[in-house]
Amino acid sequence: MKRISLLLLGAMFFTGINAQDLEINGYVRTYLGVHTNDQYDYSINQNTLDLRFRRTADYVSFFANPYVYQYPNQPLDIGLREAYLDLYFNSLDLRLGKQEIIWGKADGVFITDIVSSKDLSEFLLRDFDEIRMGITAAKADLYLGDNTLELVWIPSFMPTLFPDSTSEWSRQPAFSLPVTIDESNRVVPDRLENSEVFFKFSRMSSMMDLELMAGSMWDDDPTFHITPQITPGNPAPTGLLLQPEHHRLTLAGGSFSTELNGVILRGEGAYYQGKQFMAENSFGLPIDLMEKDYLHYLIGTDFSIGQTRLSAQFIQRIIFSYDDAIVEDERDNTMTFLINRTFFKETLTLQLFSYIGLNNEDALVRPSATYDVADGFEILAGANLFVKNSSSDNPGLFGYYDENDMVYVKVKYSF
Repeated sequence: MKRISLLLLGAMFFTGINAQDLEINGYVRTYLGVHTNDQYDYSINQNTLDLRFRRTADYVSFFANPYVYQYPNQPLDIGLREAYLDLYFNSLDLRLGKQEIIWGKADGVFITDIVSSKDLSEFLLRDFDEIRMGITAAKADLYLGDNTLELVWIPSFMPTLFPDSTSEWSRQPAFSLPVTIDESNRVVPDRLENSEVFFKFSRMSSMMDLELMAGSMWDDDPTFHITPQITPGNPAPTGLLLQPEHHRLTLAGGSFSTELNGVILRGEGAYYQGKQFMAENSFGLPIDLMEKDYLHYLIGTDFSIGQTRLSAQFIQRIIFSYDDAIVEDERDNTMTFLINRTFFKETLTLQLFSYIGLNNEDALVRPSATYDVADGFEILAGANLFVKNSSSDNPGLFGYYDENDMVYVKVKYSF
């Protein structure tokens, strides 16, 4: 209750001081999902209040985005997605504070869009402005004609937020031996040498939008260091010690988009150095680590046929200097497809978005229908359908959740 009171008092404080200069908007949303299993149990039952405060003066502006998630019979989840200060100069902008930073041209895929950490507590099912988490950073944008130089410094590392072990979206490594987990190496200490730095050059012209980027960062996803527990006189391990740890990465990449006769062509790629990949040891256990570089890229297109918008992307990750002991495939191939069409003067939108894993023949199919009932008031109904290749030993990224198919309804009022 104390946190709620502080949130409300803060809103009243800002509103009362200078209501004529303060913009307040946001949304209220009810979100109910049901599994399509025999029990029809709830996959999610959530109410959301999302508030956005903005005040702009001549050379400075302030933005804050507090939110509240409410679940039945659980404590309120209150957070602050963004809270930053903008300072404007002649050819330079500074943004200081907690902020979401969005880079790249990809839809539904993170390749160069890796500055902000991710909230994967509900896999990839949240809206993308909720998957990206605000990070405390200093960002400078220098404008040089059609070119922009952007520098981001992140003083403290923030890892990916994964679901807890009791969640239906949890994906823990599976071992046949007893496992002990030691979290002592998981935290990256808050020191200057552990900060992250990113750089981006972007150019916008009538022919092409171009971005080039580079960064020195921590791997947002921890690597599991696994030590076999050996009993004297028995060479075979009797248990495993798991120690999650984050490792340093460097990367360089870029993205582009251009239009040819009404068809948009997009591309994005990044080369990562220093990634730790799991590999099998002499006993066939996936407990060794190999450090390799890899390339992650996509090519995509967007076009329209009448009122129907279509999009397709091919995404590939290639591990260089590959070793057959590595658990993951040398080349991981994925495609995405989007079909979107509006009806009745754009009050009804039908959409189908899907991820297709080509290696394991698995998929996530997401049909939805959104109806604008009135100004700011919409109802969205949809489904999340996971497809698994039953003949494959590897279920794949999406097939792993084959039992989590769900239908849902979202009722949302934006103000």
